[in-house]
Amino acid sequence: MLNSKRNLLSVALASAITLTIANAQAQDAAGDTAATDKAAAVDLETVTVTGIRRGIESAISVKRDSSSIVEAVSAEDIGKLPDVSIAESIARLPGLAAQRVAGRAQVISVRGLSPDFATTLLNGREMVSTGDNRSVEFDQYPSELISGVTVYKTPDAGLVGQGLSGTLDMQTVRPLSYGERVIAVSGRYQKNSLGEAAGVDPYGNRFNVSFVDKFADDTIGVAIGYSHSDMAKQENQVGLYEPWQAIGDGWRPGVDEGTFYSDGIKALRRTGNAKRDGVMATLQFRPNNAWTSTLDAFYTKAKEYDTANQLEIHLGDYNGGYDRLNVTDVVVNDNGSFVSGVAHNVYPLVRGMYNHREDEIKAFGWNNEFNIGDARLTADVSWSKAERDEINLENNLQLLPAPQLDSVALNFAGGNFPQLTPGLDYSDYSKLYLTNTIYGSGYGKTPHVDDELKGVKLAVNFPAPDGFDWFSDIDVGFNYADRSKNKTQAEGNINLGAQGETSIGPEFQYKPVNLGFAGVGYIPAWNVPAAVAQYMTFNPTTTESYLIPKQWTVDEEIATVFLRANINTQIGSVPVRGNVGIQGQRVDQSSQSNYWDDSQPVGSQVIPIDEGSKYFEFLPSLNLAFELPADNTVRFALARQAARPRVDELRASMEFGMDTSRGKPGASGGNPHLKPWLANAVDLSWEKYFGNKAYVAAAVFYKDLKTYIYTETRDGYDFTDQVAAWLNVPANEAQLQVPAQMTGNYSAPFNGSGGSLRGAELTASLPLDLFTDALRGFGVVASASFNDSSISIPPDPATTSSVGSDPIMLPGLSKRVYNFTAYYENSGFEVRLNQRKRSDFIGEIGNFNGARTLRYVKGENVLDAQVGYNFGDGTALKGLSLFLQASNLTNSKYETYAGTKDRPLETVEWGRSYQVGVNYKF
Repeated sequence: MLNSKRNLLSVALASAITLTIANAQAQDAAGDTAATDKAAAVDLETVTVTGIRRGIESAISVKRDSSSIVEAVSAEDIGKLPDVSIAESIARLPGLAAQRVAGRAQVISVRGLSPDFATTLLNGREMVSTGDNRSVEFDQYPSELISGVTVYKTPDAGLVGQGLSGTLDMQTVRPLSYGERVIAVSGRYQKNSLGEAAGVDPYGNRFNVSFVDKFADDTIGVAIGYSHSDMAKQENQVGLYEPWQAIGDGWRPGVDEGTFYSDGIKALRRTGNAKRDGVMATLQFRPNNAWTSTLDAFYTKAKEYDTANQLEIHLGDYNGGYDRLNVTDVVVNDNGSFVSGVAHNVYPLVRGMYNHREDEIKAFGWNNEFNIGDARLTADVSWSKAERDEINLENNLQLLPAPQLDSVALNFAGGNFPQLTPGLDYSDYSKLYLTNTIYGSGYGKTPHVDDELKGVKLAVNFPAPDGFDWFSDIDVGFNYADRSKNKTQAEGNINLGAQGETSIGPEFQYKPVNLGFAGVGYIPAWNVPAAVAQYMTFNPTTTESYLIPKQWTVDEEIATVFLRANINTQIGSVPVRGNVGIQGQRVDQSSQSNYWDDSQPVGSQVIPIDEGSKYFEFLPSLNLAFELPADNTVRFALARQAARPRVDELRASMEFGMDTSRGKPGASGGNPHLKPWLANAVDLSWEKYFGNKAYVAAAVFYKDLKTYIYTETRDGYDFTDQVAAWLNVPANEAQLQVPAQMTGNYSAPFNGSGGSLRGAELTASLPLDLFTDALRGFGVVASASFNDSSISIPPDPATTSSVGSDPIMLPGLSKRVYNFTAYYENSGFEVRLNQRKRSDFIGEIGNFNGARTLRYVKGENVLDAQVGYNFGDGTALKGLSLFLQASNLTNSKYETYAGTKDRPLETVEWGRSYQVGVNYKF
């Protein structure tokens, strides 16, 4: 596979070099190529551009001027990034790919590594997360409030908070950099193609306003932005139980031994609403050239809710004690997978699920720069906090009197949604009763997460001493970060009230939902929270023994010192710039949680755990950019890179138990002693620029991961304290069939050996008038990324049941990622078509238990389009722009599977989204 990548890269390099030579020959007509190039670049930079070209050329300038290998996206204008979500804009960059959640691009993989390996910054400061981990959910950052994003693929010593795969730095407006007052207002109206259901319409809206100005003889700058969105949530889904397993003889009468079979299936329609309000504010003060002070504030609050109504069928022998299930008309494919049949004697249930989630993110930063002689001193303080509160409710209904057993036709042949067609009618709400099913009458959770990060940074830049001719200046600095993240999760059964079994009254009913896409037809939809309040009791608790380990806190203190020497020299006739340096990190991490000890008196069974570790890492780095003739740049980078472990993997939680037949203890949980992922990386990049107007590039990279974090089960863990406490209970000791052992299996994340990751990236950003004036206004931006890895992840039954028992490839790794944008811009008229495509990968989702689950995800092919018109100078409507945008035009589904594609797990459809909007800039 690597050879094919090299061949592709060779072809691309040859093509690009041919284009470079042709361009250089044309410029050489005057006899002085270098001088002509320089003059041409100056001419290009003096041209005023707007719209699509403005954003593209700004991003090219960032990439060209950087000392590191970076990718960038820049807003076309104030409050005007080209996408609904900042994640979608980032996902268009070479080597990056998005994973969709609830229909929105949400988390980003960089260079084939999962989001765990990347770090996200806002204005150079690391950000908190509302999830259980560190990875930022980008759809919580309104694209209208972000002026640009820079993705550092190679780090330097002065980049604090860097990741292993990359570092994503979102930037907001610096008002003193703007030449004039700007007031921008925009709004858009949106519709989802899946239509209305369950009392929620398919429409939504977005509105934002931005203000930038300078005062007091340009010594004070102010930027304020506000963004509001109110969007419908729409989803159709069919899901099968995991794992698909090879069944034994007689396990499922009618299905042969060895057939791979899933024990259940569900079809649902989810509808809801997501609201988000975000505010960005920046105040800059520069009274003179010696001092610049910048205050940044960012705030976002999101509220979303959804109701899912589903028909669910257990296809195994666990059917409430009723007649045993059997299957007829069975079809099994050549891979031994169950394809279709009719399941008899099943007892379906109709389930209502409700989720309400509120997220809040606050961030504040104060940066001061002092110029003292030839030195520049920087002092930066920051604080950010994220909070998440959720309510998850479900209740279960069945046809009464019990049992009303059904025969359901199944067809998983593929091509669209798996089909489940029941023989009975489930559309009449008055015939469905809240009752105790095989899954109980209901269950609920109320998770809470908060994440707080405080930081301070001091740095000084000064000219290089005499005799250090290669270096222009030197940076020395110190950064301290203090992070605390904790999670609680109260849970409990939702039980029937005093009235017992009952149907849900008409006052709580919504319009029925149509599950025809899955062969089901209509089922009722109802107000789940109201039904719980009226007919049921719900008293969530954190004190049950199995819930004790779900409450945890992780604390981190990271002190970083760095030294960076900035290179500006010449080797022969070739100018060279870049940097070389080293970063030292001292980490002090700890976690507090509990485990349940039956041996203690009532009220004292909760035993605290407080563990952690300290360590020091050195991270050297080198970045070199060789500026060759004809606007060619070759970059070379070496670095030792690190990524902190997942926060939830650092938890001190433990669930302990004893195998009484073998006398062997065992447990599962987290590991507060984890060390980070580490890699030695080398990068090589070639870039050919045409001023700031266009470029082509080819890059290769290689990462040698020295350590990797695997979730696995290890024998020999010392459980002496836990076993001694367990033996203090006479009833426990009486159950032992053999003497108790002191060591046993512990399933948790551990540091293990790494492996290699390698890849190639090809990029071209070309306005087509480079070739002929007949194509003026047309352009393309295209990239292709090819990744491969020698790393295989050992499976862990607790977390990876859907990916089988064999080692799996790296989570997040798509071996091929493509992005293509074609645009036309002329006389105010704009057309843009974008396609982003990635091959299959292993993604991470949260299952019902809230645990991390890895699943195979089918490759995606998402197509977006936009048409717009900008009224320019000389018109009465100058500053006004109109646009029509369509997202996911091909209605690309999100599909997961268990090992092979003929064993589906989830098939999810979010539909197409259409937006019509208006922007006005004063």
